[in-house]
Amino acid sequence: MKEYRMIRLMPALKEFLWGGSRLKEEFGKNCDLDAVAESWELSVHPSGPSTVVETGQLLADYLAERLGYLGEDRNCLDILIKFIDARDNLSLQVHPDEAYAQQHEHQHGKTEMWYIIDAAEGAGIIYGMKDEMSREEFRSAIENNTILEHVNFVPVRKGDYCLIRAGTLHAIGKGCLIAEIQQSSDVTYRVYDYDRRDKYGNPRQLHIDRAVEVTDLKPVITSVDNVEGQRTLMTDNELFTVSYAPLGERISIETTPLSFTAVIFTDGQGTISYRDQQLTYRKGDSWLVPAGNDLIEIEGSGECLYVTVK
Repeated sequence: MKEYRMIRLMPALKEFLWGGSRLKEEFGKNCDLDAVAESWELSVHPSGPSTVVETGQLLADYLAERLGYLGEDRNCLDILIKFIDARDNLSLQVHPDEAYAQQHEHQHGKTEMWYIIDAAEGAGIIYGMKDEMSREEFRSAIENNTILEHVNFVPVRKGDYCLIRAGTLHAIGKGCLIAEIQQSSDVTYRVYDYDRRDKYGNPRQLHIDRAVEVTDLKPVITSVDNVEGQRTLMTDNELFTVSYAPLGERISIETTPLSFTAVIFTDGQGTISYRDQQLTYRKGDSWLVPAGNDLIEIEGSGECLYVTVK
């Protein structure tokens, strides 16, 4: 078991036309990209695998030799954790549920949770339908470019969080800096994209037929809460748990034999300790801690999220 140590992760970085510069300038995501829209911190997905800093291995390869990291009876990593910097609005989009995604995309579905690390004044998200529509009415609203009239715009501020279940129409608005915890999937059906063009001048592809099939068209009662600077269990759903902890005093996080624990730092600097390891962290760092009955201890400034899977 000595090899089962806490490991730091190096992300896969993504450049999209709506991305900003904060992940490079503030979170230390050094690269040659003009802008970093997404930083896939913990990922074994082939579209953006993360690597283990200590060995340089892809995380999937590292874990294939050390399945005990993942927890009792687990043989895969079922989540993806990323930072998202939205300099501009993201497209209005939807993700399919597990059954639809497996049948049509041969991937997982995608339920996700957002934690708002920071938000500009007036920033917000789109979260679900505000009135019920038939599938024919939904398709017509998309084709007529009136779909934004039928969705909820929710103002957000630093510390807000919400769960976006598969099938919920949604979008991250400009000025939001977000940590996203999601199922390990890269299936997105784009519904509306402000008539934007890619770098070749082509309109970005929409996925209207499949979006019409998978979108939940019932009104959504939006549920955006705020951590208010207190240690908080933000979600405990059937897929994963996500907790928030402000840092300043030394805190302890109990690991579990049922799952690995992922720790991501959204601000600050200090030390993180596990068994005989004591290492330094800084804003933007991500760590994977093996399953077990141990303690993770953190001392320093800032804040962190910690995640387990079901």
